[in-house]
Amino acid sequence: MRRRSLAVLAAVPLLFAAACGSEGGSGAQATTSAGTAPELKVTGAVNTKPTVEFPAKVTEASSYRVLTPGTVGTPAKDGASVVANLTVFTWDGKQNKLVGSTYDEGGPQLITLNEQIPEILRKGFAETKGGGRFLSVVGKDALPKEQQAQAPAGQSQVFVVDVIDVPAGKAAQGEATDPTLKGIKVENPGGEAAPKLTTKTDEKAPKELVAKTVIKGTGPEVKSGQSILVQYVGKIWGSDLEFDSSWSRGGAPIMFQIGTGRVIKGWDQGLVGVPVGSRVLLSIPPGLGYGKEGSGDKIKGTDTLVFLVDVLKAY
Repeated sequence: MRRRSLAVLAAVPLLFAAACGSEGGSGAQATTSAGTAPELKVTGAVNTKPTVEFPAKVTEASSYRVLTPGTVGTPAKDGASVVANLTVFTWDGKQNKLVGSTYDEGGPQLITLNEQIPEILRKGFAETKGGGRFLSVVGKDALPKEQQAQAPAGQSQVFVVDVIDVPAGKAAQGEATDPTLKGIKVENPGGEAAPKLTTKTDEKAPKELVAKTVIKGTGPEVKSGQSILVQYVGKIWGSDLEFDSSWSRGGAPIMFQIGTGRVIKGWDQGLVGVPVGSRVLLSIPPGLGYGKEGSGDKIKGTDTLVFLVDVLKAY
């Protein structure tokens, strides 16, 4: 359902990798482990883009420091997903350039704390709740040993991380109703189980966008420009061909900005205004999907797309 990605921050592990000067980060072990980040001065309120004043002498050893511990929920553990804003600088004692910031790239990101994320950053996440901020210096000692010799000398990467949320729950909860879209069947097993969408039908597809509520959430309505956390499955009307599904990729929710043209028009038009916590059935005609060109090998330019979307959170 994506139409285009978020530029340099489209894949968050790549941001970490680029900032650390490698394509990986797996197996990284930081030598400095706790609360000893040098006296870099960070200004700006949490949940706004920070600025950093750098000492002239670069510290190349990895470290972190919790600036504001936060008060919402519990910190993220290894393997968990966390919603955060990140601002990254290259600290070289000269230009100290900004590498990138989610504040400039369309909103927070959903990050899975796996081995692709340097250990020194995972330690900062492990001590910071929602509403908190930590600072981390990621030096070449955070890289695998075989890459350390290739890392540029005399510089480190500096991350300022604002933790927003550690989301829990994988599915919309509540009483499910029949969406009453002729030819389409939805099964709602309840709990955290994936719903089942069936689109095998001889019925003609609607020519206009259809958005039907299956489970009505109790949260605030989604606003244009927010980043929403969702689970979804997408199929072709009439064939029951599944072309995309977060459920089929291990059941981990994904996040993207809504209402701003970063996804197909049918999503932008059909999901803005939906209460958080809802499950929504969308029937999207080609003109509001991928157009005459279609997408990939599965979606033709004449296909009507059917999505079942769980809107779990909005930020």
